[in-house]
Amino acid sequence: MKPLYIYDSVKKQKVEFIPMDKNDVKIYICGPTVYDDAHLGHARSAIAFDLLHRVLLANGYSVTMAKNITDIDDKIIKKMDDTKQTLENITSLYTTSYKNDMNSLNILPNTIEPYATKNIEPMIDMINELLKKDIAYIIDDGVYFDVSKDSSYGSLSCKCEDDSQNISRIEQKQDKRNQKDFALWKFSKDGVKYEAPFGEGRPGWHIECSAMIAKHLSGNGEYHIDIHCGGADLLFPHHENEAAQTRCATNKELSKYWMHNGFVTINGEKMSKSLGNSFFVKDVLKSYHSEVIRFYMMSVHYRNDLSFNEIDLLSSKKRLDKIYRLKKRVLLSSDDEVKYEDSSIYLSLLEALNDDLNISVALSIVDEYISSINDSLDKKIKPNKHEITASFKIISDILGIGISDAYEYFQFGVSDDEKVKIEELISQRAVAKKEKDFSKADTIREELKNMSISIMDTPNGTVWEKE
Repeated sequence: MKPLYIYDSVKKQKVEFIPMDKNDVKIYICGPTVYDDAHLGHARSAIAFDLLHRVLLANGYSVTMAKNITDIDDKIIKKMDDTKQTLENITSLYTTSYKNDMNSLNILPNTIEPYATKNIEPMIDMINELLKKDIAYIIDDGVYFDVSKDSSYGSLSCKCEDDSQNISRIEQKQDKRNQKDFALWKFSKDGVKYEAPFGEGRPGWHIECSAMIAKHLSGNGEYHIDIHCGGADLLFPHHENEAAQTRCATNKELSKYWMHNGFVTINGEKMSKSLGNSFFVKDVLKSYHSEVIRFYMMSVHYRNDLSFNEIDLLSSKKRLDKIYRLKKRVLLSSDDEVKYEDSSIYLSLLEALNDDLNISVALSIVDEYISSINDSLDKKIKPNKHEITASFKIISDILGIGISDAYEYFQFGVSDDEKVKIEELISQRAVAKKEKDFSKADTIREELKNMSISIMDTPNGTVWEKE
């Protein structure tokens, strides 16, 4: 088996992944700021690094997966002002919404989910340490990090040049030592605020991740964690600032490896009226099975940008349909002792994914496998159910697809009331057939067809699906 290689954003190349401790690979993903529903960018990042999580597990590693919840932020405060709701009401609502969406997309549970508001103390401690070292300083509106004190500042994102012209008017302050300096703590007398020895207020965005990583994940090694993940838009300034403040406060690097996923855009011309140009996961979930969305967003390599459009979404659905049609066609073994090694695609699939999550090759292996099994069945060759079961276990465990019941998958989009009516018609048809009233049975079949429902008689009864 070839070792796992990942693309390191710092080295700008694929490198062999060598964990600090094989028994506990520590990963931190920048999570959502919970002031609104999850959008497709959240889904892309979650799916990309869920695949990484699954590949690490398949390689035999134990994984501690941490994803933070930013539940105090300027955007949340603005939402409070706009809606007149409390911080807790807003963040609780959207945290629950986010987790529900991630669960729908088959994202593995996180080991740790630190909340910003529950980790104020370690943030204050880190800021105090930076103040003691004169790496942080106080001005009238808060505590700032002096980037000139970090000789490695810019090494992560390679933004070493003077880009002061790109600093917003709000960020530019005459009393800052350098215009690149960023806020660690924002003073506040009103609204959401916390007591701190340097003045009451609330934390800046960047400090929360550094403090929570140091508190919840850090060990005794050269680095706090193995892999830090997030969207490409976070590389600068968020991740650059995280790395700088951690390096200066703790005298060790934040992460051994850095991984970033590409952007998501919406191609409005290729979106249907049912989806519009909505960027929210919940809206797409109304029109498409969650595994279709996962399959589609996973099918574009995580480092590439994804232009979300319905043509490609439908294409992904057709590929996923083939997996479920085979699952319907073959009654999988219930053998609990099935192992990955029993599958004919185990090694090739994992080796493809061990090449920086090369999903194109991995999915082509799955496509070829599904086609070959169908060919064998067409030729009346008795299927090896044990091997097929093992292969489906790999597909579901590593790719996170093919998990649903095959019949329920093809019934997506049918309401509960419609299901009741369909089952009643199928029962009426069964009675008509038993009474040899084949004309009535055909009429019922035609009525179901007009409802876009196709039926198939099997030894276990009549099954149906939405066309």
